[in-house]
Amino acid sequence: MATKSSPPPHGVYVPAVLFMDEKEDLDIPSIKAHVLRLAQARILVQGSNGEAQHLSHDERKLAIATTRQTLDENGFKHVIVIAGTGGQSTRETKKLNADAKEAGATYALVLTPSVWPPQMTKPNIIRFHREVADASPIPTMIYNFPVVTAGLDLDSDTITTLAAHPNIVGTKLSCGNIGKLQRLTSALPSSDFATFPGKSDVFLQGLVSGSAGVIGALPNVAPKAHIQLLKLYEEGKLQEAVKLQALLGHADWQLGKIGSIAGIKAIVSKHFGYGQTHVRGPLAPQQLQDAAVDKLEELIALEKSL
Repeated sequence: MATKSSPPPHGVYVPAVLFMDEKEDLDIPSIKAHVLRLAQARILVQGSNGEAQHLSHDERKLAIATTRQTLDENGFKHVIVIAGTGGQSTRETKKLNADAKEAGATYALVLTPSVWPPQMTKPNIIRFHREVADASPIPTMIYNFPVVTAGLDLDSDTITTLAAHPNIVGTKLSCGNIGKLQRLTSALPSSDFATFPGKSDVFLQGLVSGSAGVIGALPNVAPKAHIQLLKLYEEGKLQEAVKLQALLGHADWQLGKIGSIAGIKAIVSKHFGYGQTHVRGPLAPQQLQDAAVDKLEELIALEKSL
């Protein structure tokens, strides 16, 4: 039997947005600036927040390579890059995994195909992820995000079955289901399989339930605050952690109501001095003036104080 690949380390991971110019081309200087601000956390490139499904293969590879190069050139060679690589066919996903490896990614985060939901039975989902992992030159993780996979929601039995594969080493649960997360963490040793919630509003709840940290959109805005919560929890300062978690939960909710990807770009551009609000159609830019952002503003003030 093949040796089990190692999972990603415990911590805060950021599915980084990719900044674009008015022509919807990649804005490389702003992408580099964002990577450097996030570098104290670990980086996920080509997640849903990175508009992966709206990019060409060459653009996806360029974004990963730019991220890896920027980290390496600025003293962050230790920072892990996870690449979102889900395609709508097994063949395409295998190619995206190979590209991610060539571009410098350490892990691949794989969405379940969703163009034909009725065909994606449990046996077919398991077969897809196993075939992708068999061929992948880097360890893979299962990305469960029903909102972007036509409602497909992998249950804990399916993920546990897949976790037995030697090259499948973790999962991101953007379903936000803490019961599912705890079933996985209690059944699978953390040394073999890392289980992450995909939402900041259950970050602390996930830690209490044995998660490996968080992979969430909100750290694009406030990576230091998330690292602070992890530190408070590890130091046993639960009351302080609960208070900070409440702020993260409210801020995450406000970010979602703005429109996560476009909202992140608008907030980062306004408060951190780089990047524009352009997104790739059919997404639309978001304006902040009519949105309730008081908790986001409070979180940003905290972020800048840390």
